Amino acid sequence: MKDHRIKIITGYFGSGKTEFSVNLAIKLHNEGKKVVIADLDIINPYFRSREKANILKEMGIEVISSSIGHQKSMGIDLPSISASVLKPIIDKSYYGILDVGGDHSGARALKRYVNHLKEKGYEMLYVINKNRVFSNTKEEVIENISKIEAVSGLKVTGLVNNTHLLKETDVDTVMSGQVLSREVSNELGIPILYTSAIKSIVEKLPKDVDGDILPINMYMREAWML
Repeated sequence: MKDHRIKIITGYFGSGKTEFSVNLAIKLHNEGKKVVIADLDIINPYFRSREKANILKEMGIEVISSSIGHQKSMGIDLPSISASVLKPIIDKSYYGILDVGGDHSGARALKRYVNHLKEKGYEMLYVINKNRVFSNTKEEVIENISKIEAVSGLKVTGLVNNTHLLKETDVDTVMSGQVLSREVSNELGIPILYTSAIKSIVEKLPKDVDGDILPINMYMREAWML
């Protein structure tokens, strides 16, 4: 598949899509790309990429979020997304990661950019965590994807197996998510592009794991939450 520079990250609540978004942004930055991560989450006041804006800025990654600023918008769920989100979409020198709010409600934030995204090209990744409610069967995941596509006007083009249990994650946890992801992939014809897992598990994964492996550092959760 073509490596689109605009990557939209979606998923159900609690799937770990923001953690995936942050780690993917860092990976692209380490590859020498100029990266912007846009926090489009207007639904959930917790675990949003804007919370790590200072850390990401120190790494050289720009964060775009609320029009009232990162600090002022911390912990609130106002639909006040900055107009600067268009910058990484339009400017071809950037790789843009759009971190979208959970399920189809959060996907409404994409509607205002749909024409630009279709013109410039994009990939929209759906993050699967089999251990979350309304995400542990093929039918539930497909229903979630269908609703996100209907609301956003965009198509999911890739799947991410991000099945985990935080520090209790083991190889079997990840591979159970692969089984579900394959069922969804076969049903919809959407490829599995990434398998993400905490670093302690990555080296133990079998060689037939689907997609690129993205080792995850836990930026969004404090140590006591793991």
